[in-house]
Amino acid sequence: MERKENYQTFLENFTEFIFLEDQPEKADIIFVPGNGYPQMAERAAHLWKQGYAPWILPSGRYSVVTGKFSGVLAKADIYRESYETEWEFLKNVLVKNGVEEQAVLREDQATYTYQNAIFSRKVTDGRGISVKKGIICCKAQHARRCRMYYQLLYPQAKLFICPVDVGINRENWYDSSQGIEEVLGEMERCGQQFHQIMKEITEK
Repeated sequence: MERKENYQTFLENFTEFIFLEDQPEKADIIFVPGNGYPQMAERAAHLWKQGYAPWILPSGRYSVVTGKFSGVLAKADIYRESYETEWEFLKNVLVKNGVEEQAVLREDQATYTYQNAIFSRKVTDGRGISVKKGIICCKAQHARRCRMYYQLLYPQAKLFICPVDVGINRENWYDSSQGIEEVLGEMERCGQQFHQIMKEITEK
C-alpha cells in the first residue's frame, strides 16, 4: 500500500512540474514554438482575435532530428498545402483562422525549442518590440520546457502559458506508453538541457 501511495505521489509531482497553464492577460506578443500540429496556432489566432496581443510570432524551421518539415500531424484535410518549414505551416494556420498577415512575425531558422526562444528574441529585438508580457501557445506536455527557455530569453517578462491538448494531458499521460515516454522524456530533457544552460551561464 505504501509503495502504491508513493507511486501516486511521484505521478502527481511529475504532472505538476510538466503541465502548466495560466489564464491569459493582455500581452505584447503571442509566441508559438514550432511543431506540426495546427491546434497551437489555432489557439493563438483565437487569442489574437480577442485582442490579447497585437503580434504573433510562430517560430521554427524543422526538427533537428529529421532535417526537414515532418508534415502536418493533425487536420491534414484542412491544412493540405505543401510546407517547407514549421513557420510556413503555422503562418498558414494563423491566416486561415483570421489573423492579418502583417500581424504575423517571421522566425524560420530554429530547429529545436531553445532556438525557438533564442531566435524569437532576435526577431522582437530587431522589430523594437519590448516584451513585458507574452503568451506562449504550446502542446500541454511541452509547457514546462517552453516556459524555461522563453523565460531565460525574456527574463523581465511575465509569461502566460496557454497550452493545447493534442492527445496527452495531465489527466491521461500515465495511461499510455506514448504519454509516459513523452512526459518522462520532457523531465529528462529539462534536466539535461538546463544542465548545459547552467554551464554556459556560469562559464561566462
